[in-house]
Amino acid sequence: MSESLNTRSMIFTLYGEYVRHYGNDIWIGSLIRLLKEFGHNDQSVRAAISRMSKQGWVEARKEGNKSFYYLTERGIRRMDEAAERIFKLRPAEWDGRWRMFLYTIPEEKRHIRDELRKELVWSGFGSSSASLWLSPNHLEEQVKWLIDKYEINDYVHFFVADYKGPHENYALVNECWDLNEISNRYREFIKMYSERYVIDRSKIEKGKMSDGDCFVERAKLVHEYRKFLFIDPGLPSQLLPDEWPGEHAAMLFSDYYKTLAKPASRFFEEVFREGNELKNKDNEYDALQHPLLSDRS
Repeated sequence: MSESLNTRSMIFTLYGEYVRHYGNDIWIGSLIRLLKEFGHNDQSVRAAISRMSKQGWVEARKEGNKSFYYLTERGIRRMDEAAERIFKLRPAEWDGRWRMFLYTIPEEKRHIRDELRKELVWSGFGSSSASLWLSPNHLEEQVKWLIDKYEINDYVHFFVADYKGPHENYALVNECWDLNEISNRYREFIKMYSERYVIDRSKIEKGKMSDGDCFVERAKLVHEYRKFLFIDPGLPSQLLPDEWPGEHAAMLFSDYYKTLAKPASRFFEEVFREGNELKNKDNEYDALQHPLLSDRS
């Protein structure tokens, strides 16, 4: 199995696409059944969800002898932020100002520094030096959250400022991000998925593509497109080159996603519902065996 479809990443995709919209928790058996569609086995799913729990993304709860996993507050926040960025079709307008984040975190807190860098990249900051991070986007809320999360109030400074030269704003963009590389990645995505979209749309219209196949393709599509969250800072249109391929990629993703959405959701709902029915049967059995557990007692 390719690394691009590793189990942990696919679980994140399923939580973002489905689970958070269906009560925010899912039986581990249903999760295993869904991941089986991508070739993941029971052991890999359990190991991945255990790692995610230790990292604070999900928590477990028990009902009888069954384990359910739900997104933590941190997990919900990440899913909401990802969804907002993934489904944005056009770059935001710019207020002409830059957000500047500086830190001097001591060596004994190096692990925090490493985690902070990953979070800053995810949020869309770019680095022009080791400890100076820049973004033209409104990231004040994210910065406050990071300061509180890592308890680094004593080691950071945050500014919202105008750039006064001596160069143009594009100079800052080129220092912080490789737009040519990002552009090439978008073109690769467009090349890869344009033909797939036409073929799958035709199959669905002719009834030749199963709900399960749509479920797999929709998850793969989101999984692949989500990678841009780690490389594309979502710059305002004023700071992007003309004919930026990111907009074309966003429209292609949106059209393909909508085409797959209904049959893919039907498949998920079937597996999810079967898991809940099994849970309810177990609860009824437990109540009969243990009257104190029954609401009727």
